Amino acid sequence: MSHDGPIDPARTAVLTIDLQNDFLHPEGAYGRAGQTAPALTELPARVAPVIEAVRAGGGAFVSAQFTLVPGPGGAPLIAPHLKALRPFLGKGDFAPGAFGHALVDTLQPADYAVEKVAYSAFYQTRLEYILRALDIDTLIVGGIVTNGGVATTVRDAHMRNLRTLLLSDGCGAFKPEVHDATLTALGSVTEILTCAAVCARPELG
Repeated sequence: MSHDGPIDPARTAVLTIDLQNDFLHPEGAYGRAGQTAPALTELPARVAPVIEAVRAGGGAFVSAQFTLVPGPGGAPLIAPHLKALRPFLGKGDFAPGAFGHALVDTLQPADYAVEKVAYSAFYQTRLEYILRALDIDTLIVGGIVTNGGVATTVRDAHMRNLRTLLLSDGCGAFKPEVHDATLTALGSVTEILTCAAVCARPELG
């Protein structure tokens, strides 16, 4: 999917998906369970210059952060499929206000943070409200995982007539072949560019 013409930095937001300590930090929930991968932990440093460039042009940075809402006694309200997939998740993991829930230090602070309870950053969140209040028409998307939260959010943005630029090396999956296949599948609904290519756009110079 291609769009003619430049982006307007002032009407653009970088949206990161789930770049949080519980996913990426060695002491986070996934790190403690041995579930992190270099392809994922390297992402924040790659995305940071894109955020800087968009902010310099008057745009914003929105961090969508996966959230497990604490239930009675503190045990998280967790979807059955996720509990089966990630049995190591428990009390305190991805809890609002906790270290693990926070955006990684490399990208702190976000201009706006959105608690995300499912794959899509739009599902039952305030993301759409924020974007409309800021008059955003373009999203530059990165984060994890490509085939999960990133893909679902990009498709939901497409359904809302938002232009999206997906950072091919600013998102990642646990398996590179899954990442690559997802980028191919998303080519019909988004522009796909490297972080460097986005930063090199004349509008962001």
